Amino acid sequence: MNAAVASAPVRPQSPRLSPRVARFLKGALGVGLLLAAWQISVPLVGMSPYFYPAPSDVVVAFGDLIRKGVLPVYIADSMGRYALGVGTGVALGIVAGIAVGLNRKLSLALSPLFKFLFALVEVAWIPIFVVWFGYGIKTIVLALVYVVFFPVLYNTLLAMRTAPQVLANAVRSLGGSGFDVLRYVILPAALPGMITGLRVAAGFAFRGLVFAEIIAAKTGIGYLIFEGTQTQQTSRTIVGMIVMGLLWLAIDQFYLRPFERATVQRWGLTVDAAQRT
Repeated sequence: MNAAVASAPVRPQSPRLSPRVARFLKGALGVGLLLAAWQISVPLVGMSPYFYPAPSDVVVAFGDLIRKGVLPVYIADSMGRYALGVGTGVALGIVAGIAVGLNRKLSLALSPLFKFLFALVEVAWIPIFVVWFGYGIKTIVLALVYVVFFPVLYNTLLAMRTAPQVLANAVRSLGGSGFDVLRYVILPAALPGMITGLRVAAGFAFRGLVFAEIIAAKTGIGYLIFEGTQTQQTSRTIVGMIVMGLLWLAIDQFYLRPFERATVQRWGLTVDAAQRT
């Protein structure tokens, strides 16, 4: 019996998919099922393409925008405005947060004002920016700087208060200066809060970008969404919505997550939920 078992052929194991590929295939399957259900529902609903375009109409509109060179230009314009607004807002928010956070009296005096301004979304400011600066990139970038500045500032202030006082006292007792306390104690302790503020602000800014382009731009993804509705080309509006979602997924996957892994996760300040299981 042992000889029979030993002589039995060994079946090769089927190759296993990596977790990343498996997640991608599951997501692609879900999207495929959704598109199939959408396409099947079009004749059942019986509405005109203006009210309820089919996925095939959206594909045609996408190809038309690519062929005419409209979509690449709009994407480039939107991403340029987004990068400029987010970069400026993050830099100003971190610098202001550190400067105010180092002065307790100033922090207590300005905290109510910061909370008040943080509650005012950029939607309320865009009409005023249009009055002050007109339509165009100035209004859009200022709206993005505003929507980014306060989440980063607010999270930086909160994070700086979590710095262990015992470590600051230890650095001073060893002859360290105030800059050494800031460099070795306060900033490392505040870094996770800064990254949190950056992620929150990046999401707010992306939605703010689309809204600002609807009001104050003649190019961009937001303008594409608005223009499609105005010209009764609903399929173009849906193209803009899909591109908007794909752009945010790309920003999160290729910029925000790698930045987070290269900083707070690499230094052990936070742990990914997948690593806890």
